[in-house]
Amino acid sequence: MIREAFLESSEAALGLLREAALAERWSKPSALPDFSTGGLARHLANQITRTVTYLAAAPGDSAISVLDHFTGNAWVTSGVDSADNIDIRHRSEQAAAATTPEELADDVDAALRELQTVLPAQSADRIVDLDDWGLTVNDFLLTRVMELVVHTDDLAVSLDIPTPPLPDHATEATIQLLSRIAAWRHGQLSVVRALARQERAPASIAAL
Repeated sequence: MIREAFLESSEAALGLLREAALAERWSKPSALPDFSTGGLARHLANQITRTVTYLAAAPGDSAISVLDHFTGNAWVTSGVDSADNIDIRHRSEQAAAATTPEELADDVDAALRELQTVLPAQSADRIVDLDDWGLTVNDFLLTRVMELVVHTDDLAVSLDIPTPPLPDHATEATIQLLSRIAAWRHGQLSVVRALARQERAPASIAAL
């Protein structure tokens, strides 16, 4: 199911990358601080194009849990002004400056067509090597689905157009993952209160 969610979410993202408004706003600020619209589009595209790169590499030897993947990443809790997050934005801005909206959409289209063949052939026990650790292929795709769902919304807002419909199984997987990360960051009781008891809810239970 997560493989279908990834492919369908990628299709939705690709449709957004084909929007005429993207070329018009490429160099303008996005809805995210210190991110141009082009840089954000490149970051969204990376979730698809880099998946091809990771799956073409040699498999890893061992995997950690998807929650450990996030709790072990400094960018999750370090804030937008941290070195890790500045570096993520800087690399996306550099890559955006070296391409055009049309070229970016074409690259994503080619990557997606390749993944439509590659993904079904992946063994469930395949480990994707992420340098410092590995994830099973399905857990890796779950992290990409979350990124696709979140940043598709970010880019649509940046373009001042409605967020395109995303598959239910992709948004449900994203909500579940973000809820787990939020519970780790803020505590389970804070998440329960935010969802069920507004009068006792904390100011924020943001996962990222």
